[in-house]
Amino acid sequence: MADQRSEDRDTAAPPAALALRWEEPPEGPVLVILDQTRLPAEEVELVCTDVPVLVEAIRSLAVRGAPLLGIAGAYGVALAAARGFDVDEAAESLAHARPTAVNLGYGVRRAAAAYHAAAKGGADTEGAAAAALAEARALHREDAEASERMAAHGLALLDEMLPAGGYRLLTHCNTGALVSGGEGTALAVAAAVHRAGQLRRLWVDETRPLLQGARLTAYEAGRAGMAYTLLTDNAAGSLFAAGEVDAVLIGADRIAADGSVANKVGSYPLAVLARYHHVPFVVVAPTSTVDLGTADGASIEIEQRPGHEVTDITVPYAPAAGAQAGTGIPVAPLGTQAYNPAFDVTPPELVTALVTEAGVVSPVTGDGIAELCARSRSGNGMMSI
Repeated sequence: MADQRSEDRDTAAPPAALALRWEEPPEGPVLVILDQTRLPAEEVELVCTDVPVLVEAIRSLAVRGAPLLGIAGAYGVALAAARGFDVDEAAESLAHARPTAVNLGYGVRRAAAAYHAAAKGGADTEGAAAAALAEARALHREDAEASERMAAHGLALLDEMLPAGGYRLLTHCNTGALVSGGEGTALAVAAAVHRAGQLRRLWVDETRPLLQGARLTAYEAGRAGMAYTLLTDNAAGSLFAAGEVDAVLIGADRIAADGSVANKVGSYPLAVLARYHHVPFVVVAPTSTVDLGTADGASIEIEQRPGHEVTDITVPYAPAAGAQAGTGIPVAPLGTQAYNPAFDVTPPELVTALVTEAGVVSPVTGDGIAELCARSRSGNGMMSI
């Protein structure tokens, strides 16, 4: 089951709520998540006491973002183990909650493997559950550390490519602390640029579907004190034409072995625009987002979202007079069919550089990615190709 907690917070202050945390009240362990569907109107926490509720939170995008999904998946396995549920059944349910983000399955597998290894080693049920929780916490720490290193690598790359400074950065979807155990991926780089005094303007695509740029990136950028401007997705071309974009920074939900990048729908058109206008197009993602088992972009399963997200406008959770929260206002004729993919795929030749916690790959090639992952996963530290 899930409980909800709501707090009014000073909008000028940094958000106090973490995107996700583990708690152990007297009645048993729980996973507490910040319900991102309620932002920016209000900060509400969901308290998950079992895996089915967490799976629904993942599917509804209450918890989202590739790295955070991996962390949530790992904690979900630990939650099932600690509360005496079937761990394999929970892992299967979690791993298939959303199809495109590879981190979700990665986190689930790590925690489940730790659980089974402990059990095979002679640990009792409580000990095996503790092993799963320790693995989830380790993944959480690793992601925070990866975020910090990605920010440093990204800032150095921008300084190298654009030595004049004063960057005008265009970003798509949401890639900050709301998707991570740390400051995020692409938005973590923007935050580092901001702290260095080099952020002239952050251009924020509203990002269809679900307006995750307008609702979440603007929320985070405003709290961090960044100079930002929101634009509709289809206004980006006019910015490029006017020479107002120095670089594009996006995250990723899955990176195939050949370097193809699956990210929130609308990323591919930005890459095409960036190439035409000779603007760097930079992808920022941890190596856990690289899926060497997926050969190319055509092999990536693309999640299809409900059509009503396009045909209706959803009333915010804080309802206006005469409207109920969560209802939709139709903007298309009844019966209209909608095409609503959650992601699109950018081919590697349109990606200027891939920034990871282990270093930078540029140009983006299958061989470069394979070498990067081999060094990262063997524990040899950071590298740059």
